[in-house]
Amino acid sequence: MKLIKKILLALLIVFIVAQFFRPDKNEGDYASIDAFLTETKPSPEVKEILQESCFDCHSDVTRYPWYNNITPVNYWLADHVKHGKGHFDVSKWNEYSIKKKDHKLDELIEMVEAKEMPLNSYTWTHSEANLTDAQIKTVIDWAKDVRATYANQLPND
Repeated sequence: MKLIKKILLALLIVFIVAQFFRPDKNEGDYASIDAFLTETKPSPEVKEILQESCFDCHSDVTRYPWYNNITPVNYWLADHVKHGKGHFDVSKWNEYSIKKKDHKLDELIEMVEAKEMPLNSYTWTHSEANLTDAQIKTVIDWAKDVRATYANQLPND
C-alpha cells in the first residue's frame, strides 16, 4: 500500500510541475482571415459556419476552451491545431496559388460531404460546430461556386 501512495504522490508532483510548461498558443489576429473572406465571399450563413466549425483549427485564430489550461490537454489541442493548419490554413490563403486554393476547396468539399470535418473530437466539446445536412449543403454549394471562379483562372493544360 505504501508503494501505491508513493507512486500516486510522484504522479501528482509530475502533474503539478507539468502545469508550468505549455505549448505556444495559436492566437493570431482576425485580420489574418480577411483575405480568405474577401476572396471567397461567403454568405453570412457560411461565414458563421466557418467561424463555428473551421477557423479554430484552420486559421491563426483559435478560441481556446477552459480545459486548454490543463497540461497535457493543451499539448493535444496544440497538435490538433498544427495538424489542421497543415492541411488547410485560411490565414495563409494569399500564399496559395490558384491551383492550390482550388485543391484546398476540393478537399474541404470532400471532407465535409463525408462528415469527416469537423472532427468528432472537436464537436464533442463544441456542439455548435456539428453541421446539419442543410449546413453541409450550404457550405458545399459555396465552395463549389468559389471553385468555379478559380476554374476560369486556371491555365488550360
